[in-house]
Amino acid sequence: MIHTLYIEEEVAEHPRTQAICQRYPRATRIYCQRYGEIFNRKAQNFRLQKKAPSLILARKFKHFVLEAPLSYNIGGQRNFYFSHMLNCVYDCRYCFLQGMYRSANYVLFVNYEDFDQAIVDTAAAAPDGEPSYFFSGYDCDSLALEPITGFAKHTLGLFEKHPNAWLELRTKSIQIRELLTRQALANVVVAYSLSPDLLVRTTEHKTPSLERRLAAINTLQQHGWTVGLRFDPLIYCADYQSLYRDFFRQVFSRIDTSALHSVSLGSFRMPTGFFRNMVKLYPQEVLFAGPMAQENGMVSYQHELEAQMFAFCEQQLLTYIPQSIYFPCTDDS
Repeated sequence: MIHTLYIEEEVAEHPRTQAICQRYPRATRIYCQRYGEIFNRKAQNFRLQKKAPSLILARKFKHFVLEAPLSYNIGGQRNFYFSHMLNCVYDCRYCFLQGMYRSANYVLFVNYEDFDQAIVDTAAAAPDGEPSYFFSGYDCDSLALEPITGFAKHTLGLFEKHPNAWLELRTKSIQIRELLTRQALANVVVAYSLSPDLLVRTTEHKTPSLERRLAAINTLQQHGWTVGLRFDPLIYCADYQSLYRDFFRQVFSRIDTSALHSVSLGSFRMPTGFFRNMVKLYPQEVLFAGPMAQENGMVSYQHELEAQMFAFCEQQLLTYIPQSIYFPCTDDS
């Protein structure tokens, strides 16, 4: 439930702003010049705000589409990401957003059409019709607030008209009703982030259970949607081998492996500054007390342990899927 709406004066009359205001008629409305006045101000308590975040409605002016990191790909050479929203409804303890932003409030950029134009222009610049891949869900969950934002409904309409542009909707959400109301698009991948149920309960707070995500994947596949699986980040625990062995067995017993688009695997990694901020927020968090090491401005598990865990999970994973759809996420920093 949203109790407070912060609204940039410039977008106050925007149709999406008006629709959201109608959805929350009792919410307090506070107007501002720019969202940074609220989102970037000092002395905010991220942990406290996370209990009842406000929604900030704003306009984005530039950097609509950015080049993705080298390891952020699912088979294409031209990879980009875009963020119609900042911050996530979920509270995953390993998420870099809580270390990067001062505020836990959500920022929704309502000028979707400007994102559209940047996506179209970027795809049109591809040489010889080479496909371009656009990743949504880097700074938020692509589907979790769909009933409020209408983001997927709008964006699917765009990609339906541009089959040489691919869209990845990265999510943990089971908000898939909009996808089920329309015909599946061949150039859209619904990519689910999955973790063992034990880790969902202990580190992925407020997210749907593993079972509910698998049920959503199964439903999407039955309706013809292309699905990807994202096992990222791998989280260490003393019995990680049995935990992840059973996890992969559970996942691949529930879904149609032959219809998967791509599968990726990634280790826990975090910029040092973000990690320190997160430890300050949650000093008692067991995850942060693990066998970590710092190198080249990044925090991750100790190198030998990370390599062992990654190799084990990779070996397990490749017993279920062909190498051709496997895309390991390695640190390219």
